[in-house]
Amino acid sequence: MLITNIKILANVRESQHKLRGAELGELPVLENAFLKIEDGKISDYGPMDATPDRKGDLDASGRIVLPTWCDSHTHLVFASSRENEFIDKIKGLSYAEIAAKGGGILNSARKLRETSEDELFEKAQNRLEKLIQLGTGAIEIKSGYGLSLEGELKMLRVIKRLKNSSPVPIKATFLGAHALPEEYKNQREAYIRLLIHETLPILAKDGLADYIDVFCEQGFFTPEETLEICEAGKSFGLKAKIHANQLSISGGVQAGMSVGALSVDHLESIGEEEIEILGKENAPMATLLPSAAFFLRMAYPPARQLIQNRAAIALASDYNPGSSPSGNMNLLLSLACIQMKMLPEEAINAATLNGAYAMELENEVGSISRGKRANFILTRQVPSLAYLPYSFGENWIEKVFINGK
Repeated sequence: MLITNIKILANVRESQHKLRGAELGELPVLENAFLKIEDGKISDYGPMDATPDRKGDLDASGRIVLPTWCDSHTHLVFASSRENEFIDKIKGLSYAEIAAKGGGILNSARKLRETSEDELFEKAQNRLEKLIQLGTGAIEIKSGYGLSLEGELKMLRVIKRLKNSSPVPIKATFLGAHALPEEYKNQREAYIRLLIHETLPILAKDGLADYIDVFCEQGFFTPEETLEICEAGKSFGLKAKIHANQLSISGGVQAGMSVGALSVDHLESIGEEEIEILGKENAPMATLLPSAAFFLRMAYPPARQLIQNRAAIALASDYNPGSSPSGNMNLLLSLACIQMKMLPEEAINAATLNGAYAMELENEVGSISRGKRANFILTRQVPSLAYLPYSFGENWIEKVFINGK
């Protein structure tokens, strides 16, 4: 397929690396361009005056082409929504108060245990198809609502089925340390032993996970427990991706640095020490989840300070039924610009190439590059790139292409 007369071909890269600091604002583009796809991959691109000598299959006049979103933090597999807790939030209950009365993660865990694997798969597959239509072309999905040996394995089997059936690349993360299940309320050590000595060996043998994650937060898991669980995961070949500093300065950033985490995610509550750590060249990706801050009415992560300190930033949706019931990365782009004062170029890079790096998929997706999957968004006729986050209530997507289709 040959697409011609593209108004702006965005995030075009001959070579690439993880983007830090000022580099995050550098978005290479071609104006009045063509894009050629062969066998589901990008085979060529360039200015229109270098177009292959044949008529194009699709005229993209007035339209922008950019890579599909790389959503590196979701909880896509869940049994049901939690809009009753949404009402509790409106009435003034905090995230911690809802959790303390049996809501939150434990609520999702109870519902998940009552739901069959086939039903979970069908619901998750339906959600994933909707996200693809919204422009997501690669995604990470966590367990964490099972909170038992069988529950966690059931979730991970569902994610593996999604991997095998979906046209987009998927990464699976084991998040058994999401919360303490009710039956282990006073047996922390016993539950951690269950994760390390019983669950990890089975999921590793069956190839059910790529990464391991821990909710490192007051009232959930301590930095010491986080390190213990992540080191155990490393012994089974699972890199860490840590829920860090969502509700408080929890030590999650330091734990992530110590264990060599691929990313530390959330970061609504960080200080100068954490910002300095994340600015180091060997630091984990700082994955920001502004839709969770939006939904919970929390302070947004300090994106500008992180960028100024040369942190590598990714944007992800945190799609889950409790604190971010949306996987719409287009809205996320607007939240990043409006609420975190990221430039449109910074937000696009963070939601594409850096998001791909946060899932180790940078050689497959995240930019318009020869040899990568032909996963890209074709917009409607729009005036500029800045219009995309600016027009936050408009569906400006005309088509989404996955593997060139």
